[in-house]
Amino acid sequence: MNSTLPEKHILQPSGLKLRQQRTEVVIKVLLAVIAASCVLITTGVVVALVRPTIDFFGEVGITEFLFTTDWFPLYEPPDFGVWPLVVGTFTVMLIAVIIAVPGGLFVAFFLSEYASPRTKRYLKPFLEILAGVPTVVFGFFALNFIAPNVARKIWVFSDVGFYSALAAGITVGLMILPMMTTLAEDAMAAVPRSLIDGAYALGATKRETCTGVIFPAGLSGIIAAGVIAMSRAIGETTIVLLAAGSTANFTFNAGEPMQTMSSFIGFAGLGDQPTDSTGYRTIFAVGSMLFIITFGLNMLSQRIVTRFREVYE
Repeated sequence: MNSTLPEKHILQPSGLKLRQQRTEVVIKVLLAVIAASCVLITTGVVVALVRPTIDFFGEVGITEFLFTTDWFPLYEPPDFGVWPLVVGTFTVMLIAVIIAVPGGLFVAFFLSEYASPRTKRYLKPFLEILAGVPTVVFGFFALNFIAPNVARKIWVFSDVGFYSALAAGITVGLMILPMMTTLAEDAMAAVPRSLIDGAYALGATKRETCTGVIFPAGLSGIIAAGVIAMSRAIGETTIVLLAAGSTANFTFNAGEPMQTMSSFIGFAGLGDQPTDSTGYRTIFAVGSMLFIITFGLNMLSQRIVTRFREVYE
């Protein structure tokens, strides 16, 4: 006598399995919706920028926009040379990166290999809390402390006024340092422990292990962290608006007031310009340029990460 169960009873999943399958389907659909939303939002941003930018260049020549160095779009007569904003943006970004990237790497190395578990348990959450401090707080910190007590004392090339790109860059660097530290430490934590233990077994010191094993093995993640920090510095608005001033000077002297692309957008978007005016459309033209720069940085990051990615089994 055959005592086996019918085939339909063998293949039918249990109630728990059915609930798990339904949950997986819901999660898959939810993740697909979130991914599609990101694409749609980015597309919406591009569409919102394109039409006003085209209208702007219908009134202002692209040659004047890209190859002149006077930026007074809200004055009469106006000037539309965007180079003062570009120089200001990259000056602040460069100062911030000089502070945040090496500083973030050093702190990440400390958390990875030098700090005790107790120190790491308290220090890393503290850094993550600093990453969540509102930027307006950093802006007032720049005005009341960085500008008078730090920028004026370290900049020997000229006098530093109340507003300066140097004060803004230092403050932006301090703001993005916790983010750079967290991302770099996560990249270092992904390095297989067997490689690190092998270096110690061969007699390497902690410094040699950090520079000769952890850094090369986690280089792709560290580079990605650096590019994210650069993009964050380029897009910062409030700190630069408060600390660097609103004067679009075409100068490479970091002790002078400057205006970045993002701070100009924040300044010009206060509502003082008529909606259909050329001055109002400069917001979209500068925004398009800022979008292209950050998009190019992200694409460069992807290529570099792919080039230096290490796969371990």
